[in-house]
Amino acid sequence: MTLFRHELRQNRTGLLIWTAAIGALISVCIFLFPEMKEQMDAVSEMFASMGSFSAAFGMDKVGFGTLDGFYAVECGNILGIGGAFFAALIAVNALAKEEKNKTAEFLLTHPVSRTRVAAEKLCAVLAQLLVMNLTVYLIAILSVFLTGEPLPLRALSLLHLAYLLLQFELAGICFGLSAFLRRGGLGAGIGVATLLYFLNLIANITSRADFLRYITPFAYADGAQIVTNLHLDAGLVLLGMAVGIICAAVGCIHYRKKDIAS
Repeated sequence: MTLFRHELRQNRTGLLIWTAAIGALISVCIFLFPEMKEQMDAVSEMFASMGSFSAAFGMDKVGFGTLDGFYAVECGNILGIGGAFFAALIAVNALAKEEKNKTAEFLLTHPVSRTRVAAEKLCAVLAQLLVMNLTVYLIAILSVFLTGEPLPLRALSLLHLAYLLLQFELAGICFGLSAFLRRGGLGAGIGVATLLYFLNLIANITSRADFLRYITPFAYADGAQIVTNLHLDAGLVLLGMAVGIICAAVGCIHYRKKDIAS
């Protein structure tokens, strides 16, 4: 697991920055809630009457006067978008960076198969996502405790689980893409995450685009749906995990046969 540990050490600064930034923003939102909740009923009514805009972000389904509703929209977007970008960035560069940085030739001269290289890099990506999400989850729980508000533990736990699964799927997609890139994939990773996010907004706005829910992982990580129903859509979750696994597997297979540029 030498390469696995090397990847974790190499990415520790980025992991720390992203975790601190997302955790801090979520904590600030939670600490603001007690001061704002008296005015939230009026805010909920205003957002609920804004038509397509409200539907796009699920603000027509939840009340901002409750912590779980407020968390689903405000904190959910922070972790949903921020976590998706982080997952896409570390996954899309996992394999491509070796050619971009001219380190592939050195790496592959060691007595380690390409399959193992890809597997350890993928495990390192997933481990970073686990660390980031667990830390942010604990920060959120502690922040709620410090505010003295009742803790909607089931709703918060389901939300964080959904975002973790979303990031796993995106990581699988972008990891597979990484095997086909030669010069890094910063733009490609951000592009994939952004595209899938906006596909979910379109699906929320009009029922004619409901089929998009089967394409974007943001569909099963819809905070408004989760806090309302208190469960995840198992069908969409399984589909999303299958897509992530298939994309990662395709990337590994291609990486084994790829002509690596020195």
